[in-house]
Amino acid sequence: MIVTENLVKEFKVAERKPGLVGSLSTLFSREHRVVRAVSGVSFEIPAGTKAAYIGANGAGKSTTVKMLTGIMTPTSGRALVAGLEPYRERRRNAAHIGVVFGQRSQLWWDLPVPDSFRILRRIHEIPDAVYRRNMALFQELLDLDALGNTPVRQLSLGQRMRAEVAACLVHDPKVVFLDEPTVGLDLVLKEAVRRLVNHVNAELGTTVLLTSHDMGDISAICDQVLVVNHGEVVHRGTMHELLRTADTRAVLFEHHGGPEQATELIEKGLAGATAEVVDGGRIKVEYPVACWTARQVMGFLLDHFDVTDCVAPEPDLEMVLRRIYAGQGHRAQSRVVA
Repeated sequence: MIVTENLVKEFKVAERKPGLVGSLSTLFSREHRVVRAVSGVSFEIPAGTKAAYIGANGAGKSTTVKMLTGIMTPTSGRALVAGLEPYRERRRNAAHIGVVFGQRSQLWWDLPVPDSFRILRRIHEIPDAVYRRNMALFQELLDLDALGNTPVRQLSLGQRMRAEVAACLVHDPKVVFLDEPTVGLDLVLKEAVRRLVNHVNAELGTTVLLTSHDMGDISAICDQVLVVNHGEVVHRGTMHELLRTADTRAVLFEHHGGPEQATELIEKGLAGATAEVVDGGRIKVEYPVACWTARQVMGFLLDHFDVTDCVAPEPDLEMVLRRIYAGQGHRAQSRVVA
């Protein structure tokens, strides 16, 4: 459904020398620096997949999404969305995609939300039955009626994002691009948006590409993860496969006995491991997977302590991503041209 092949996007940035002399010199000759924001990105997202496209600020996420939605034209390479090249067939592409950009609105600023939806209904030529079904679903999950007839420009960020997510889905798009869709929402509404996205995916087979810094959104919605860093895809796979790349794992356990003495014994007996007392007197043991297996760690704990409860939580997604970003280092590519 979404395919990219060696997708590249470069921007030309003017170089200005400091001081008055430098400013005057740019009137006669100016150098430019070419910055590569996306560097040979290739991936394929099958129809019906919910994929996260994540990375640090400046990694190239938004630039990639803008090329996939037809807003930008790539410098080289190719992209297909449902068989169309979005930057060459913008009108046809726009008819079957839905987009949420946190900094852009598809609503009419001076009109109330209901009027914006009536306009979208005519633009997309949505059948009456489909429109009524979708509006009932949006009301159930997002409570759009509570927005009343307030002009969009007077809504809070959270109120506007509720309407933006609904507007993106009102015409039953084949592909949805969500850029920070829950920004400004409280916990209840975040959960409602996640339920809505999962519902349309399950019922209609909608393909979802999510970019977000909210780990809760990624974990609750996505089954595939693409990690981009400095314009390159550095990891692709399932969420489980991503979490398995963690270089440390943790075990939480309770036992009969003093926790302080236990932490000292663990750190002496498991080289490279750390132990600390956390909430409720439980002990958290973090160990390097290069040195110890889960079986070895559990065996050590059972041999040395009267364990009453023990859990091995999944690695922390945020920690895994930080390690990936740090390990890749800074590799921004640029060159100077006249």
